[in-house]
Amino acid sequence: MSYILRVTLTFILSVEFIIGNLGNAFMALVNILDWVKKRKISSVDQILTALAISRIILIWSLIVHLLVSSIYTTLMMPGKVMRIIKIFWTVTNHFSIWFATCLSIFYFLKIANFSSYIFLYLKWRVKKVILVTLFISLFILVLNILIINTHIDVWIDGHEANMSYSTITGNLAEFSRLVLLVNTMFTLTSFTASLTLFLLLIFSLWKHLKNMQHNTKGSRDVSTTAHIKALHTVVTFLLLYMIFFLSHLLLCWNADFKHRSHIVLFLQIMGIAFPSVHSCVLILENRKLSQSLLSVQLWMRCRLKHTKWSFL
Repeated sequence: MSYILRVTLTFILSVEFIIGNLGNAFMALVNILDWVKKRKISSVDQILTALAISRIILIWSLIVHLLVSSIYTTLMMPGKVMRIIKIFWTVTNHFSIWFATCLSIFYFLKIANFSSYIFLYLKWRVKKVILVTLFISLFILVLNILIINTHIDVWIDGHEANMSYSTITGNLAEFSRLVLLVNTMFTLTSFTASLTLFLLLIFSLWKHLKNMQHNTKGSRDVSTTAHIKALHTVVTFLLLYMIFFLSHLLLCWNADFKHRSHIVLFLQIMGIAFPSVHSCVLILENRKLSQSLLSVQLWMRCRLKHTKWSFL
């Protein structure tokens, strides 16, 4: 039973890995080819392309982290390996979250309707708002890396001073919790911003529907559809990131999971669902990407039919 469960979880993890890479690669490739063809690229396509590339790197970093963790389950993890894993995961996770936050900001400023002067000022300067957000995120990333690097140095000194297995294991678990706490504090800003934008979008949609009460019952205008699509994108990001965070919280908070490979695999499945599933939702919600996906599906069907008839 344990073997079957492990094989099943490994299969699900492999499927998520493939879907995540294909989905994000497809999203980046479509936007890049369109950019080359038209020699210009919209702001939303720039954000989606950067997000897709960051998600591909994040998925690979999660897989590498899983492999390295399995190698060093009963051995001492070298300080250099620890430093590379923690900092690389911090950077990839940071950009994945902040690009998604920039996408939420873009949808909010383009779709929401408010009469506030501040909102209108930001709405007219959406590109500058995105650039300022990215610069702020880079400043936050530098601070995050500096703090984590300091904790890594402290852990390495303690690791070299205490060579007993029980002490090393306890220090590693405590260090993992500390790094997770630091990353959580720094990513809390982007998560809070996305949550605030989600609530503001709901309020904007409520105001819009209230103004449309005199229209034909059951009708749906363009603005309502745009609000709902934006809400789908933001709420999917929030829910999947909560699952992603919860998986790493459980993995780092309870050191006993390290000795249960099927629990580790299940938590990794929860983690990779964030960069994989969210990108698929973005493809389905974006008209250009969904039409390109449909064209690829039709082309593959034609190729399969042609191959089938050639064999006959």
